[in-house]
Amino acid sequence: MRGTIRMTQQEVDPLGGIAAVPLVGAGAIGTTTMAIALTWWHRDEINSPAAAILAIALVAVAGLVAWVSALPGRAPFTLERLGLVVLLALGGAVAEYVSTIGRDRYLYDDFGPLSVGLLLLALAPFCSWVALLVAGTLGAVVVAILGLGSAGAAVTAAPALSFALLNAVAVFAPAAAAAAYSASVVSETLAWQRRTNAVALENEAALRTGIARSVQQGRVSVLSREVLPFLAQVMTADRISVADADRARELADALRRALRAGIESTWLDELASSTTAMRSVPVTVHDEAAAAALLRDEQRAAITALIVWLADERRAVAITIAFATPTERESRITVTARPGAGALGRRDIDRFVAVARAVGLRGEVSATGENIRVEFRHDA
Repeated sequence: MRGTIRMTQQEVDPLGGIAAVPLVGAGAIGTTTMAIALTWWHRDEINSPAAAILAIALVAVAGLVAWVSALPGRAPFTLERLGLVVLLALGGAVAEYVSTIGRDRYLYDDFGPLSVGLLLLALAPFCSWVALLVAGTLGAVVVAILGLGSAGAAVTAAPALSFALLNAVAVFAPAAAAAAYSASVVSETLAWQRRTNAVALENEAALRTGIARSVQQGRVSVLSREVLPFLAQVMTADRISVADADRARELADALRRALRAGIESTWLDELASSTTAMRSVPVTVHDEAAAAALLRDEQRAAITALIVWLADERRAVAITIAFATPTERESRITVTARPGAGALGRRDIDRFVAVARAVGLRGEVSATGENIRVEFRHDA
């Protein structure tokens, strides 16, 4: 797992990331509305209407890119997307400066720096605190230079450096607040996950003990029901026949299978066993290459959440999890559910797929006959 310095809320809390998407949309609408309103407010300062229109358009596009990039279907949010949003917003700030160059009497009605800062604030759940601070610092430097250029036309008698600082603060303050939010949410979420993982490990230890006991009982059952009577028969026989040799091989294979089941079981086998026992919904796992062990913790959690949700008699009467043989590039996991008496809504499953996508599992939902099929792919 990557270090916490590069982690985002979307990665550690995918559901929280999905819930934050409307806030990005609100931020995009807010910055565009602000750009239009403030342009109208200082319309008498505009000497280049084309540049003013371009400034509004660039801010609107920056907000649109931010919102589209944050949608669950496009997760995870990347540094390249953050860079594009900041570049477009800074382009809007530069275009606004050009539209009022030499006639900008007041800086408080300039929307360029505010747009950059507000978009960074809206993207806090999708970016690491380091990325937000770097973007905020670079953006503050650019708008500070624009502030120096506007100092000559300002009606306020103040040092040119104060105009630069005023513009820089409009960007850096929201960026710093966004970085603080990102860092605190990631830290608190990871701390909560550590506590819950400790409890899960205790439960897993108890589950492993139960599984080991069941495997041991299976071996004892094979011994008492098949092997011991066969040994008694051989010991009392005058000679060993070909049929006895064949029977010995069959019993050896049975014992070998019982031993292998205990040794090669993965976390998914344990999940299937416990879910079948507690929910009365049969869960079958086909994983010849033990590929389930290669999944990261957050990917396991996403698949576990889907299986546990499906394992309700009203939603599914049987679940099959099949792992294709991993290739050098990717691995494929297919979850097939046979619907139960209730409706198995595809929209509900899409939410789990969106969460899985945020942790690196590319998912697709399809209907095959009477069954619902969810296919996950991830890089090997």
